[in-house]
Amino acid sequence: MTTTDDKNTRHFSSLVVDGMERAPSRAMLHAVGFKNEDFKKPQIGIASTWSMVTPCNMHINRLADDAARGVNNADGKAVIFNTITISDGISMGTEGMKYSLVSREVIADSIETVVGCQGFDGIVAIGGCDKNMPGCLIAISRLNRPSVFVYGGTILSGCHNNKKLDVVSVFEAVGARANNKIDDAELAAIEEKAIPGAGSCGGMYTANTMASAIEALGMSLPNSSAQTAISDDKRLDCERAGAAVLELLKKDIKPRDIMTKAAFENAITVVIALGGSTNAVLHLLAMANATYVDLTLDDFTRIGERVPMLADLKPSGQYSMAELVEIGGIQPLMKELLNVGLLHGDCLTVTGKTLAENLADVKPYLEGQDIIRPLNNPIKKDSHLSILYGNLATEGAVAKITGKEGLVFTGKAKVFEAEEQALKSILDGSIVKGDVIVIRYEGPKGGPGMREMLTPTSAVMGKGLGKEVALITDGRFSGGTHGFVVGHITPEAHVGGALAIVQDGDQITIDAETKQLTLHVDEQEIARRFEKWQQPAPRYTRGVLAKYAKLVSSASKGAVTDNLD
Repeated sequence: MTTTDDKNTRHFSSLVVDGMERAPSRAMLHAVGFKNEDFKKPQIGIASTWSMVTPCNMHINRLADDAARGVNNADGKAVIFNTITISDGISMGTEGMKYSLVSREVIADSIETVVGCQGFDGIVAIGGCDKNMPGCLIAISRLNRPSVFVYGGTILSGCHNNKKLDVVSVFEAVGARANNKIDDAELAAIEEKAIPGAGSCGGMYTANTMASAIEALGMSLPNSSAQTAISDDKRLDCERAGAAVLELLKKDIKPRDIMTKAAFENAITVVIALGGSTNAVLHLLAMANATYVDLTLDDFTRIGERVPMLADLKPSGQYSMAELVEIGGIQPLMKELLNVGLLHGDCLTVTGKTLAENLADVKPYLEGQDIIRPLNNPIKKDSHLSILYGNLATEGAVAKITGKEGLVFTGKAKVFEAEEQALKSILDGSIVKGDVIVIRYEGPKGGPGMREMLTPTSAVMGKGLGKEVALITDGRFSGGTHGFVVGHITPEAHVGGALAIVQDGDQITIDAETKQLTLHVDEQEIARRFEKWQQPAPRYTRGVLAKYAKLVSSASKGAVTDNLD
């Protein structure tokens, strides 16, 4: 029989291991390495997303060990467990990509399930690929136990002919090969050299965007977003996270104390300043939903009107996340944003201090760097993330327009019922200047799963059509996408959104200045087309995709599956 030293830090584990009647539980834990003294310590679950499925997560088992050491050295008892991960980059452009966004929900559910069942008092969650991160935060929010998120870290750049490469380089090289700009040997060389080892995709793509957002949110330690995957800094970050959870337990600081509306506004501000991925909109909405914070698409517009885009980072810019790490990461940027009143400095963080306190001693970037522009010389004076409405998107759509593509595009629709059909037409030359590529029935319910469209958008760029065609979809985009693109169109085609009745040759306007997405067809004609429209039969009737399609909300609500009111 054991006794407890301090049940105030053992709210949950004490119910599992204390008392004579819990002897069977203790017996099983002895078998996995518990000593008698461990039953008196807070139990901290280390949620590892390790997998050899993808380079983004292949090193996280070692990071989980580092986090466990931090917990154990701080007089807690760490217990490592795993959840799944999938690879967007590998499955992109295939039917398998439909499982990508679904995995966010599976990850959240699995972490909640293990922590809830085992009675862990706190959590360190380590994520490396972009669905891991919001999945971890959704679970942390639901459980509301002292927690710290750790980012697995960014990959280093590949190199070919003295040119830096990343995964998007390969996707764009496919388009270049289709356009006979490069030969098979050049494509093979780029393929082999683009991804040199462990870590998440190297630009300000979704993984690095979400890591930065979570740091700004206050749920990871300062600089966790800006460390390379294989580095002493990243291993120390994990150790410190393990110790930090014990401090949060002592101070009774829980995730919902940190993840307030103001904290989400800080996250949005940093995403905009960095030129981050459109997926941040979807994931922040979902995380806010789990935290009972009222966040909407219009909050992105409101904040975007006053926050400039400052980072010259890939995909639209020239630098990688590893190069941002070299100049100090996002902390100096956040200090500058705080100094001009664009961040809420009084927000609590996992350090137990406020954001302003964390940033107090941060030094500015050194003179001469041009990765992060000064506030008086932005890349774009307001947000690159435009929330569009109009008769094609009565509930909203998300455009990623940096200004380099222009701000307004009008063209004629070429309509495709699936991503693969569109890709074939892009590669065979059927798509020409002035076209608006329409890819529908790829939404959360219609896909199901809301596939990312990196393959067709990269093919467009590789074909040299980046400024000459647009692409709109009820699917979504990889953080590596750039060009004149609009995704997350809601209502999606499958539930009777106007995207369902667009026809070849219809004129469509995307206007980032007026924030409108317009189908130039009169209301009477739209009504006539809807009279003939029938909802397609579900593509899946069993399994996880069928369950997801039945439960999932609109993309305008974050495409969540747990809002069952």
